[in-house]
Amino acid sequence: MAQKLFLCLTFTLFLLGPLSPFIYKYPLVYGQLDYNFYAQSCPYLLNIVRYNVLSAIRNDTRMAASLLRLHFHDCIVNGCDASVLLDDTKDLTGEKNAPPNRNSLRGFEVIDNIKAVVERFCPSTVSCADILTLATRDAVSLVGGTYWPVPLGRRDSTTASLTAVLQQIPSPFEPLQNITAKFTSKGLDLKDVVVLSGGHTLGFAQCFAFKGRLFNFQGSGKPDPALDSSLLSNLRSLCPDGDAPNSNVAPFDTSPTMFDNAYYTNLRSNAGLLESDQALMGDPLAAAMVYSYSMNPRLFSFDFAASMSKLGNIGVLTGKNGEIRKKCGSVN
Repeated sequence: MAQKLFLCLTFTLFLLGPLSPFIYKYPLVYGQLDYNFYAQSCPYLLNIVRYNVLSAIRNDTRMAASLLRLHFHDCIVNGCDASVLLDDTKDLTGEKNAPPNRNSLRGFEVIDNIKAVVERFCPSTVSCADILTLATRDAVSLVGGTYWPVPLGRRDSTTASLTAVLQQIPSPFEPLQNITAKFTSKGLDLKDVVVLSGGHTLGFAQCFAFKGRLFNFQGSGKPDPALDSSLLSNLRSLCPDGDAPNSNVAPFDTSPTMFDNAYYTNLRSNAGLLESDQALMGDPLAAAMVYSYSMNPRLFSFDFAASMSKLGNIGVLTGKNGEIRKKCGSVN
């Protein structure tokens, strides 16, 4: 019965997510990762992941943005090893409660649910790191982004690093030079900074992430002069001066649940939400890319897929390194 169910899902999900021509530009093996890694050991994996991600997005339209953010915060800190998924224990301090992640990251339950289903069909076979990477790809493609191939075979870390979170995750208050340095330390470059920043076409930011721009930009006692006056007025209504309500949220662009190029159009109009977003327009090379992506959504979507492929292969554990966790929130 279960086998028939997944055969039906195979056909349905093929219609939902046909492979882009982008996939044919890649070899079957990427380093020690392999696009067919689970072809024999867990043949229904791709369908299980996509079906559950689709269900999660239908239940919560913000989930695509949340999974994308969760994946980025995992990979940019010591590589794509699912360390961000680990819960605190008496023997391990995880990354979930580090300041850049606490009350900010969402979607853990989606990955846990997918892992539980995968474990029923393919016990102790598929890593949480691979599930998170696949789920992010599917989330983006299901809300309008390009579908890109994901080589598989990552293994899960047995440790986490709160210190590394503080040092390696870019802050919305940092200058572009610092953010770019953090990207280049991972093998990425300025183009990846501009392209992956475009992931802010999805989702929302809490007031605390941009409130300084509204009332006391860089200690001036005045708003950020680069911020569009109409947006400034709207954001001040949402996030009044003072300590509260810092947990209110504002969309990054006008279509926060759809993957498009509105983010770049906003930047050209001085309507980037975060200081780090608008900072792209202060660098000639970055600004030129912003202009290109604002004019050519297909170029952005294609380049985003390429940069996500690079991101997903940072610092992966393979072979006998790490482990295959039975539950994503704890080591075996």
